[in-house]
Amino acid sequence: MKRRFLIGMVPALVLAKEKKPTADERIAFLRGMTAEFAKAKVMIPRSKKPLPVEPSGKWDKEVWEKAATEHGPAARQGELVQITKVKIEDDSVEFELNHGLKTGPKWYERVEVGMGNRTTPISGGDMVAKAGTNLVIKFPKNIEFLDVAEFKKMLAPIMDFEMKSVTENYMEKLPEPIRKAIEQKRIIEGMDREQVKLAAGNPNRKERRVVDGDELEEWVYGRAPGKITFVTFMGSKVTKVKDSYAGLGGSTAAELPVQ
Repeated sequence: MKRRFLIGMVPALVLAKEKKPTADERIAFLRGMTAEFAKAKVMIPRSKKPLPVEPSGKWDKEVWEKAATEHGPAARQGELVQITKVKIEDDSVEFELNHGLKTGPKWYERVEVGMGNRTTPISGGDMVAKAGTNLVIKFPKNIEFLDVAEFKKMLAPIMDFEMKSVTENYMEKLPEPIRKAIEQKRIIEGMDREQVKLAAGNPNRKERRVVDGDELEEWVYGRAPGKITFVTFMGSKVTKVKDSYAGLGGSTAAELPVQ
């Protein structure tokens, strides 16, 4: 009886060791990671071989420094990179950044001009990495799961996937009434031109006029028939917002009440 029991346990143990991500999990992982953008938190070198990263997020600084000496940086700290390809093996996942090692800065992007010992790249700094490389996370045993959030945590010491856009950082610093109005797609008095664009986009037309010696600029949103919004600027700020309805003939109805 004891022998039979042990034999019966063997298939279960084998099955546990052979657990692998399903086809659906693989597809979901590839979709979730491919084309993702991140900001480099450290200098990421170019390398002929995929740069190793431990599941804990640690990396071999000696290997990375050697690669940087031989091939230069793929991305400097603060530059934007994109995962352009993901390769899943039994015990590792490889990430191609910016199309891999085959990409690099064009000849004109390496040209610098200046006088004496002071030179400046003529291409300027747009904070987008122009070269590529590959990273690989290798596990001590076969991979049993593929979770986008977990793998982003593993790469977090190297790349920031939770970066905020310039717009998001700007929005956080705005006064609450203006921030809420932008989120609700409303235009209110006190906004400047950029804030109006964030709330409603570009106007259908712009007009300038002089009233009592003051030069006013009016932005008009909407077309007949339907709602038309008139946004009046004095200087850099909105001083008046008027909503009206226009019929088929283009004439406007009485001003709508402010909500």
